[in-house]
Amino acid sequence: MPSMKESLLRKIESREIVCGVVGLGYVGLPLAVEKAKAGFRTIGFDVQPEKVEMVNAGHNYIGDVVDSDLAVLVEAGAMSATTDFSFVKDVDFVAICVPTPLDEHQQPDISCVESSTRSVAQHLRPGTMVVLESTTYPGTTEELIKPLLEEGSGLKCGEDFYLGFSPERVDPGNLIYKTKNTPKVVGAIGDDAVEVIASMYEAVLEGGVTRVSSPAVAEMEKILENTYRNVNIGLVNELAMLCDRMGIDIWEVVDAAKTKPYGFTAFYPGPGLGGHCIPLDPYYLSWKAREYGFHTSMIESSMMVNDRMPEYCVDRAARVLNRHKKAMNGANVLVLGVAYKQDIDDCRESPALRVVEILEERGAKVSYFDPWVPEYRHNGSVRTGIPALTPEVVAEADLVMVTAAHTNVDYEMVQAHARAVFDTKNAMKSVAARDNIEVL
Repeated sequence: MPSMKESLLRKIESREIVCGVVGLGYVGLPLAVEKAKAGFRTIGFDVQPEKVEMVNAGHNYIGDVVDSDLAVLVEAGAMSATTDFSFVKDVDFVAICVPTPLDEHQQPDISCVESSTRSVAQHLRPGTMVVLESTTYPGTTEELIKPLLEEGSGLKCGEDFYLGFSPERVDPGNLIYKTKNTPKVVGAIGDDAVEVIASMYEAVLEGGVTRVSSPAVAEMEKILENTYRNVNIGLVNELAMLCDRMGIDIWEVVDAAKTKPYGFTAFYPGPGLGGHCIPLDPYYLSWKAREYGFHTSMIESSMMVNDRMPEYCVDRAARVLNRHKKAMNGANVLVLGVAYKQDIDDCRESPALRVVEILEERGAKVSYFDPWVPEYRHNGSVRTGIPALTPEVVAEADLVMVTAAHTNVDYEMVQAHARAVFDTKNAMKSVAARDNIEVL
């Protein structure tokens, strides 16, 4: 009788594996689509009925998924979605791709991971691979997921099922690297689990798979990726504040530094950090480090710098208004861009949302335009943007504040009709006339 490892490797090769993906968001839906495209029947699980209905209708809602791909897969029966976790009993591979936000105390909120794991455990059958992809603190897979799965299923990890961690690497809007061609890292409990889970990803993705010795190494690796960016962005944001005092253009400084062909990677300042990973992951590491009596002083310092950037940008905006003999209180401020990065519709943790809040706290009358985000929900309320950016709309504003560098905005027109512009993203760098533009 073949071993569990041998059986799963055979099923991977013959495309008999049925895949399950828990969480059909920015990570889960693209992964589910790639699994199905690779010839594995795939079931998506989500607690939001509206997402399940859209998937089953072949209607895509994620920018990194090709609309026609989803529609064809659903029509062919290669992919479906459900809110019923009892169908976990039908799958051989389960990837958990649910949100891991921070709570109101800036501590890890892994309630979605816990609830999803409990739901999977209730229906887990022998011979299943379970992989956590949600970004979290080192130790989560072995200290939290493994006991929950064993307790809820009555099965034993390593004997009855395999468990691993493979961090998601999703960069919304990236035109080169998608789920399909981005390299993967896999850490699992036991050598057999590493081999089988890595083989599963290799059968689907083209970027290659790096095997590491444990889930904790893979979890820490993911934290390192994003903390590296957090620290370097914090450095350049702090230098931006210093350069402002010294009368030096930070953008010119960075562009000059990046001409060095080795030893330097360019990072640019901005109104803060956005997206699911970079603003949050360092908090997970700092929280876990305290368990070991260790304070991540450099990381925490960069977080402090980045967290204060929205307020600093509003302070700079007030200075621009003052030079035009206009107080912030009562000023009409037009914010351009609320997405957390250019040319995407994702405003999770976007610093622009905090900028809008602070502007209004200081009495400004704020409107916004974002061709990618016509409306957004924040702190329980919904805000709708201006439907079109016209010369009249720009001219009515006392200040135009650029907080996302979308490429489908007519910045020449903005400059021509704006009284004053504060560009926190250097989005208008190609605009020749600059008498009314101040850059962060």
